[in-house]
Amino acid sequence: MTPRRRRPSPTLPTEVEGSADRPLGMPAADFLRDYWQKRPLLIRNPFPGFQSPLEPEDLAGLACEEGTLSRIVAHEPAADRWMVRQGPFPEEMFPGMPDHDWTLLVQDVDKWDADVAAILDRFDFLPRWRIDDVMVSFAAPGGSVGAHVDQYDVFLLQGVGRRRWQIDDGPSPPLEFRDDVELKLLKDFTPTHDWVLGPGDMLYLPPGVPHHGVAEDACLTFSVGMRAPSAAELLGDLVDTLAADADESLRYRDPDLSPAADPAEIDPAAMARVTEALDLLRMDDPERLGDWFGRFITLYRNAGEVMAPEDATGTPPLSRIEVEWELQQGGRLQRHPYSRMAWRRSGRGARLYVNGQEYPLALRDARRLANAPTLDGGDYGRLSESGRDQVYDLLRRGHYHLSTGAAGAADGDAEGGG
Repeated sequence: MTPRRRRPSPTLPTEVEGSADRPLGMPAADFLRDYWQKRPLLIRNPFPGFQSPLEPEDLAGLACEEGTLSRIVAHEPAADRWMVRQGPFPEEMFPGMPDHDWTLLVQDVDKWDADVAAILDRFDFLPRWRIDDVMVSFAAPGGSVGAHVDQYDVFLLQGVGRRRWQIDDGPSPPLEFRDDVELKLLKDFTPTHDWVLGPGDMLYLPPGVPHHGVAEDACLTFSVGMRAPSAAELLGDLVDTLAADADESLRYRDPDLSPAADPAEIDPAAMARVTEALDLLRMDDPERLGDWFGRFITLYRNAGEVMAPEDATGTPPLSRIEVEWELQQGGRLQRHPYSRMAWRRSGRGARLYVNGQEYPLALRDARRLANAPTLDGGDYGRLSESGRDQVYDLLRRGHYHLSTGAAGAADGDAEGGG
């Protein structure tokens, strides 16, 4: 069941105009206070001059690649039938697709396209580890995925064409699903708001708001989704961690046992001992809990994997001296698209978390590495010796790719696109 959202003041607008200095139409602090996880907001033109970094044919090409997470959702309005196909798709399929009522969706496009990844820089008012991915959808006229509800925050940025969005922002919207389709579509949907978004417009939706988007014409939409693990997911991973680290000597014990009144009864005293045994596993240490969460939240939920260079190609990585020489000549270390990093203060230093692993570092090193998608020679030189050690180790593990000389400079120029 979706928790009921706290209703903010009804005097707050549901539609604002963005600007270069205030993309959200207000200071970020005001948006987080009044709208974040509380109420929807339509923002017209939040990023003046925004141009879609992707064209529909680019998305179709990506959907044909092995390793992408893609699907097509088609709708037959007359019979109200829905069809879902999973990718990757053959290239020859797309020219023969109908000119209406279907949608192509591709997850994690930011991991495949640097210009799409650059969109995330516009959301730096949020913790980067909260952002999951940029999903991109192409919809032919009439294309839709049906009325549904998400359990996470999402920003829907219109890239190409126009899409009509309807939402139900009532206090207790019906959330029962249809039982005749494989998609989780709402059985009942009554919109309270109806908007048409053009290129550059953006709709923010908090968790639990039913919504329905339909393409007015051929369009591309960029969905910036947040990672919001369920309490059950958090608990399950934490319990696995506690069990894996548990001392085998920590067991159910009953040294105070009295003669049983009924040998088949599980009495209250036994249950008290069960509680006591479970309490022995509780993680009361904030450091251990912080390390567990850092590892957990930097693990991707999909099949994206970072492999050491020798595992992927059979070629051993460059030596440390060779890497440092290339950096001095203008090379760059580019972080792997699936390398997810975050950091946390720990005592006088910090912990860097990388794809479920933790590394103790100086605070400034951990902060710099977690925030830098690329490192040039200057960035590398400003790290401490242990920080440089860590970078080389991460390079050997596949978390960085070395672009040398002119190629490194070209990569750096490309990063500014989008």
